[in-house]
Amino acid sequence: MAAIVYNTDTLDPALAAVAAAVEDMSPVMEAIGELLLVSAQDRMRDGEQPDGSPFAPRSQTTLDRYAKLGLTFGQPLNVSGDMRNTLFYDAAPDSVEYGSNAIQAAVMQFGAAKGGFGKASNGSSIPWGTIPARPFIGLSDDDQTNIIAELEDWLEEAANAQD
Repeated sequence: MAAIVYNTDTLDPALAAVAAAVEDMSPVMEAIGELLLVSAQDRMRDGEQPDGSPFAPRSQTTLDRYAKLGLTFGQPLNVSGDMRNTLFYDAAPDSVEYGSNAIQAAVMQFGAAKGGFGKASNGSSIPWGTIPARPFIGLSDDDQTNIIAELEDWLEEAANAQD
C-alpha cells in the first residue's frame, strides 16, 4: 500500500503567523487609508471621478455669476485646494473609512437641486442653482487593484514573519 506523508513544519507556523496578524490589521488599514486619501486628492486635482470620467463642468450661469462678482475660478473642486485638504481616513483593526467632513462635501459628491435646501432670508434659493454631482469619494479600478496588492504584501509579510 502506498502512502503520502505531508510535513507541515513550515506551513503550520506560517498559518499561525497569518492568523495572529489578522487579529489586528491596523497597519495594513493605515496603508490602505493613505492610498485612498492620496487617490481621492489626485482625482480632485485632476477633475476626475472614481470611474475615470471628468467632473461636470461649471454651467454658463455659474461662470457668468463668478465674472459678475469678480471671482476667479479653476476646475470644479479645485480652486483653492481647501476641499482636498478636508479629506481624511480613520483606520481601525479591521476596517478603514475615508471621506470629508466639510459641509459642502456631500453636495459635491451627490449634487443638489436649486432650492434643495430652502430659501435664504432674502428669498433667494439655496443653492441658487442646480449643482451637478461631482463624485470624488469612491474606489477606482486602480484603487481596488492597489488595495488587493497591499493586502497580499501584508499577508505575505505576516506569513514570513513567523517566530
